[in-house]
Amino acid sequence: MTLQLGDIAPDFEADTTEGRVSFHQWLGNSWGVLFSHPKNYTPVCTTELGYTAKLKPEFDKRNVKAIGLSVDELKDHEGWSKDIAETQGTPLNFPLIADPDFKVANLYGMIHPNASDRFTVRSVFVIDPNKKVRLTLTYPASTGRNFDEILRVIDSLQLTDQYKVATPVNWKPGDDVIIVPSVNNEDAKKLFPGGWNEIKPYLRVVPSPKR
Repeated sequence: MTLQLGDIAPDFEADTTEGRVSFHQWLGNSWGVLFSHPKNYTPVCTTELGYTAKLKPEFDKRNVKAIGLSVDELKDHEGWSKDIAETQGTPLNFPLIADPDFKVANLYGMIHPNASDRFTVRSVFVIDPNKKVRLTLTYPASTGRNFDEILRVIDSLQLTDQYKVATPVNWKPGDDVIIVPSVNNEDAKKLFPGGWNEIKPYLRVVPSPKR
């Protein structure tokens, strides 16, 4: 299955390190980051899960819940969780799905047979409170993900959902933004009374509404 942006994220029930989870119900009115790991007791995954645990205050500020997935058994997650706490300095503080039957992995297209027909790739799905997929990323098993970038994209999505703006290349929170082309100048004057810098008629730069 290939999930595309704007699709409803498939619902599922699964066992996790924090008990049985019904995904849509668990998400509630929060944003979600669902991300898969090829296998338990692997070095790159261990660093990713530890760093995600350290980011919990940042996720909380943005109303985001994180949930990981591995195709190993739940009993294996328990031992691995101890290793993560020991080596990364932070215990797991979000659920880790046990998916030995590939039910969730297949729902979300996390198995890429030409890479491996047994283990998931490093998939990332950002899901909004309406349960729509807003971001998909796929990393190879050998490359750890950039979770700071995932936070940056969530900041952009939440800002652009609220205001009629888009974020330019390498944007960071607080940087200038761009008025979307669908807003004409008359409407832009009402939305942005402080004015903007018109580099081209289609490229109107304005201070971030959340500076």
